[in-house]
Amino acid sequence: MRFSRAKAGTLFLIGSLALTLGALMYPTIGGIQYTATTQDRIIANTGYGPMTEADRDFVVKVRAAGLWEHPLGQLAMQRGTTKKMKEAGEHLVAGHTLLDDSCRKVASALNITLPNEASPQQQQFVATVESKQGTEFDSTAVDIMRVTHGQIYPAIAKIRASTENSLVRQLANQANEVVLDHMTSLENTGMVNHEQNRQQVTAPPNLPDDQLTPPPPPPGSPIRKLTKPQGLGDDFYRTSVVLQ
Repeated sequence: MRFSRAKAGTLFLIGSLALTLGALMYPTIGGIQYTATTQDRIIANTGYGPMTEADRDFVVKVRAAGLWEHPLGQLAMQRGTTKKMKEAGEHLVAGHTLLDDSCRKVASALNITLPNEASPQQQQFVATVESKQGTEFDSTAVDIMRVTHGQIYPAIAKIRASTENSLVRQLANQANEVVLDHMTSLENTGMVNHEQNRQQVTAPPNLPDDQLTPPPPPPGSPIRKLTKPQGLGDDFYRTSVVLQ
């Protein structure tokens, strides 16, 4: 199957997401220097159970996902050409606002450092969509977002199955519901190319670490909060999971 130049560029960006998901190993937590070992290594014993490197990285990934998918959802609300596209944007914004609130609570309880900016690569995903107009804007946004959500979905299940930390488990439960809702909302646009979604890029570009990792916030800087625009009240979006 042949793809247009625009589609090929989109697939190039999507394919490199595999590197993004694997490269968000944030360097410090509560003054502990990160050392690359194994993801099941316990790096802190907390009142909520042991926390592994994988647990810590999952919390960072949830935060980082919101930092680029939230603004992309806002773009979809503003520039989507169909009602279903705008609704998908609403679900993206509301879902990541909810997840971000939970993520900041978990990070505070577990003493995890969170980024305030998405990685350069993630910011490029948003810039790629932002550069499009009309129906091409819609299709490009759906292409990128449906594939990225499909890739993170099994990663959530893996953390949920392996973590012994009750807060991380609750966050994984909530993220599972949100991601499934987002996938469904994107599919409801009628623009998901399922054949293209099944295509796997076997040789993603070898990007440098500074393109894949969100920059750490300056010491002492407040954590940026993601918010919903007026019109999306608290009743618009709820999950069955409430962090305790």
